[in-house]
Amino acid sequence: MRLLLVFLMLAVAGNQSLAAEVIGGPAAGCLRGGQALALDSADYQVLRQSRQRFWGHPATVRLVQSLAAANAADGQGTLLIADMAQARGGPMPSGHASHQNGLDVDIWFRLAARPLAKADLDAPRPLPMVRVGGVTEHWSEAQARLLERAARTPEVDRIFVNPVIKQAMCRRAKDGERDWLGKLRPWWGHDEHFHVRMVCPADSPDCEGQKPFPEGDGCGAELDSWMAKPTFPAPPERPHVQVRPMPEACVALLGTKP
Repeated sequence: MRLLLVFLMLAVAGNQSLAAEVIGGPAAGCLRGGQALALDSADYQVLRQSRQRFWGHPATVRLVQSLAAANAADGQGTLLIADMAQARGGPMPSGHASHQNGLDVDIWFRLAARPLAKADLDAPRPLPMVRVGGVTEHWSEAQARLLERAARTPEVDRIFVNPVIKQAMCRRAKDGERDWLGKLRPWWGHDEHFHVRMVCPADSPDCEGQKPFPEGDGCGAELDSWMAKPTFPAPPERPHVQVRPMPEACVALLGTKP
């Protein structure tokens, strides 16, 4: 274990000596000079640390720290952080087609009343927020505030949530300025966590952003079309097979085949 910790510390120092740069897109990309999210914090905890998926562009790391601090200031306990990216980004062996360029982070809706023990971090228990027909009893104003705060962050491009959760947020929002709701993009699964994607940072000219989503709050016909589909349960996790071609810079950085 000591040797592993020494190796990780050296890897962090070596990777952070480079200027951070996002290359490619979320489903075909990589990360140069990424930053490791600190594992020891009073405001958040990193789940499944042995998977080594706690890296990101510094903007992604700052978002996690900011949301966690604001959540703690609200008295809502510890934020639980799931997958970000690998040290150099690139395809993960399982669980995601995205999360490749350091701009994605999964944040659990479960808010821990007290810090989790190591065994619970290694095999965490999520709280389902969605059932057939609506949200569960676990959904509360605390989760809604957390999600709204993330969506109102200018550096956040979009957030993937279960369509049922999007519906709950649309019903909760007051009249007036509602465009931030448009960042909440309905997608299958995402009933136990929300998936934040950051905008391409100015320091990364080779970052590939996504197409803009429609203007407005997305609470009308677009959401209705999603609600007409099965939204629960989440599809099973499968081994990842890379389909999209990787940028040449990522092939060199990751040492993979083009």
